[in-house]
Amino acid sequence: MTGTVARQLGWAVWGARRSQEAGRALIALVVLGACVASAATIRVGPAERVHTIAQAAALAQDDDVVEIAPGDYLGDVTVWTQKRLTIRGVGQRPVLRAAGKIAEGKAIWVIRNGDFSISNIEFRDARVDDGNGAGIRFERGKLSIVRCGFFNNQVGLMTSNFADAELSIADSIFAEAPRQKSPLPHLVYVGQISVLRVTGSRFHGGYFGHLLKSRARLSDLRYNLLVDGAAGRASYEAEFPNGGEVTLVGNVLGQSSETENRTVLAYGAEGGIWPRNSLSMVHNTFYSEGSLPGRFLQVFQDRVSPQAMVLSRNNLIAGTGLFTMGVVGAHQGNVFAPAAVLGDPSMMDFTLDASSWLRGMADPIADDTLRPKFEHLVPGHVTPMGDRVRWVPGALQTPSVARP
Repeated sequence: MTGTVARQLGWAVWGARRSQEAGRALIALVVLGACVASAATIRVGPAERVHTIAQAAALAQDDDVVEIAPGDYLGDVTVWTQKRLTIRGVGQRPVLRAAGKIAEGKAIWVIRNGDFSISNIEFRDARVDDGNGAGIRFERGKLSIVRCGFFNNQVGLMTSNFADAELSIADSIFAEAPRQKSPLPHLVYVGQISVLRVTGSRFHGGYFGHLLKSRARLSDLRYNLLVDGAAGRASYEAEFPNGGEVTLVGNVLGQSSETENRTVLAYGAEGGIWPRNSLSMVHNTFYSEGSLPGRFLQVFQDRVSPQAMVLSRNNLIAGTGLFTMGVVGAHQGNVFAPAAVLGDPSMMDFTLDASSWLRGMADPIADDTLRPKFEHLVPGHVTPMGDRVRWVPGALQTPSVARP
């Protein structure tokens, strides 16, 4: 075969292949278009054709959008079995009240196994006989929670233990744990899943249980307010009983004077289960009400792993107590200060005065993955931090408007 003929044959084969690829691409686009075209928006509300959320759950197909009108939905519990779904409240946040009903003996909503996005919904008053009635029970898949509220549930949000599940929570509120002591009413209880990410969210009003408990392989908390408040009686504000890779950046963690446990954050109390274990705490504010000393951090390195890496940088510890004493790790730039340096914790103001002696005391964090880029805004939101020249220890760099 001559070189010219070989080249011509090669171009012909290439052209045929390109035609086949183009044909396959065209078929894929047609299929995708059909899928998009078939996706529906199901509207739920008293004035809509679909009156109940349970009806919408039965009607919805993969890739649909379920929109829920404002109002109170009493006992409207359900199980979602789709593989991909968007569910959102429209306008004023619709309120789902359990009213004595529960799905599968588990929760107001059960998310079976899919990729779900849920926004602008409120879940209230879940109760079951075993004491673990949840606003949402997330079993498997991926779940995104945005701008939602969870109040007066035995467990606000609870997951299963599937190691491939992923949960993200943003700009949401968890509060008002019921007055029960067994089992403990955690506001969020995350099992042995792959990933937990929480940003811009508010946790308060615990009772004997923890504000947040996570057994996830990776737990990443940024720009949250885990502050129990004067009426709260939570134990830990945050607990990671099985270790894992835990990162906290820009959070405020505060215990009330009525706390059931003087420890604010605990890591590794029940032993390690993950191959990698680390705890990184950068630019967080730890706060303790009252005159009794607190233990702001307790790490059970002997239980989780002697090699567990603990890093703490530029944290502000406001109040009396211990922080890194007895914790083996890399600690730098952490500052103890009286609680009086804070604005008004009773009003959730944990900022520093513009002329505070703490300004300029923190060195910038070189690691971009750990340097804070946002700050928390009450009641549950984040705002960009902007450029900083004089960093302070703690979560909040910008003075409040009321304290110029």
